[in-house]
Amino acid sequence: MEQPSETEATPLPPSAPSLSRGRTTDRANAHWTTDVAGPRQAVSLSEAAGLSEAAGLNGARAKGLARRAGRATAHPGAVAWEAGLRRRLRISDWACIVAAVFLAHSLRWGLGAWELGDTYFWVSLGIIVLWCLDLECGHSRDPRILGLGASEYKALAHSATRVFVVAAAVLIVVQGGVLRGFFLTAFPCGLFLLLASRWLWRRDLNRHRRRGEYLQDVVVIGRTKDVESVILQLQDNPAVGYRVAGVALNSLPRKTTFNRPWYRIPVMSTLDDIEQLVRLSGASIVIVAGTLPGGSHRLRELGWRLEDLSTELVLASRLTDIAGPRVHYRPVEGMPLMHVELPQFTGTRHLLKRLVDVSFGVLALLILTPVFLILALVVKSDSRGPVFYSQERIGRNGTTFRMHKFRSMVADAELRLPELSGGNQGAGPLFKLHDDPRITRSGRWMRRYSLDELPQLFNVLTGEMSLVGPRPPLRREVEAYEQPAHRRLLIKPGITGLWQISGRSNLSWQESVRLDLYYVENWSLMGDLMIMWRTAKAMVSAEGAY
Repeated sequence: MEQPSETEATPLPPSAPSLSRGRTTDRANAHWTTDVAGPRQAVSLSEAAGLSEAAGLNGARAKGLARRAGRATAHPGAVAWEAGLRRRLRISDWACIVAAVFLAHSLRWGLGAWELGDTYFWVSLGIIVLWCLDLECGHSRDPRILGLGASEYKALAHSATRVFVVAAAVLIVVQGGVLRGFFLTAFPCGLFLLLASRWLWRRDLNRHRRRGEYLQDVVVIGRTKDVESVILQLQDNPAVGYRVAGVALNSLPRKTTFNRPWYRIPVMSTLDDIEQLVRLSGASIVIVAGTLPGGSHRLRELGWRLEDLSTELVLASRLTDIAGPRVHYRPVEGMPLMHVELPQFTGTRHLLKRLVDVSFGVLALLILTPVFLILALVVKSDSRGPVFYSQERIGRNGTTFRMHKFRSMVADAELRLPELSGGNQGAGPLFKLHDDPRITRSGRWMRRYSLDELPQLFNVLTGEMSLVGPRPPLRREVEAYEQPAHRRLLIKPGITGLWQISGRSNLSWQESVRLDLYYVENWSLMGDLMIMWRTAKAMVSAEGAY
């Protein structure tokens, strides 16, 4: 959003209310802006549907606006695809549970035990029914958690745990014992099948969302800067499942320039007709970006106004970007209090993280031993110098350690650094060159797929690094840090992290710091597992690697 000078303003002619993209408008208080075959238009809200179709508004979008103008209900389409998705997930979940219990039952008691008069038949049937009911009642198919984040997988894990704890307790009371062999097969197999099937469904859902399907239309309201931030986040992350179908601003200064990402988004400069905007846009959700004038009273009134439209109200708080998982709500005498837990840098959770690091590190080294041998031979035969390259890095709380990598540059790479520093293309204090002449032939494709970083598994086993964490910085980078970048050093650096799966070297310095700080204060074991899984996909795509 730009605020042009007075001389740049171009008043809107009464007879032709349109401007080229990015230019300024001089508007009345309430208006609707959109793209019509490229130019911008500003018309009254009551004329929006008719004018958009008459002007030829970009295909289906124009016709959709015109159709939605007279709707009594706002979002039947969203309800239809959500119901269809939940139905398919339900069938898939049932199939996974039946398959896992059938396998465990057959391995433990044989196929002949599937008889109505057999006690174990009723045990297996009871677990199937109990598990299906728990998934149904445990909100594991809530559209708000589908397609993004760890909440969906956590719901599946919690459901499996509840079912088998209850089943074990019942068997102890009734039979005086637990069917260990049966449980040790059914529980992990069932959970694995459920997680695998949901991952496949998630891939399918996100593929549809990237094509603009299976999205919920939302209206974003608030100040211009806050609204633009929300629009950018939603456009950059289609997996969230929201499509901005309209905007209502607290106020709109005259002579305001609309640039990306505002194209093809209807805009109102008042909140007075929010119900009309919801009807016209077909939105099922209203997102409040930042704060509204009038505070909590205005927010409560807005919620009442949206009740008749069956439209949900979502608050986008900047606090959740800083401490998302640590934010908890506690109602006290009708007043909701927002608690932000202190970040944990020591304790039991970090011991569990260390246990995961050691377990996965040993397993990875055993599996990848042939790969290590092949890469070592390739590096040695490609150029003169050692196979491994060790470099001092800064670890947790400022301690130093030697980080190991397969050598991907010529042996005198550090000596040649000063002559290349003038062409630095890295972000912030980072030094990066797209076509670094010091990189060897084998180093180029090893870096492309991050194979040169595999020896860092030894740093993980020695406790200097973790599998997941912030990027391990050089001393010169730490010396150039400004607050709050030093907080990246509060936990161990990692082989991979949010920076690795979000674009790597393509990220700006500010974005890299933001992702690392978010991870430092909000990491979880489930989140680490998801980052490791997504790292494998990032290595294959090689995005941002050079």
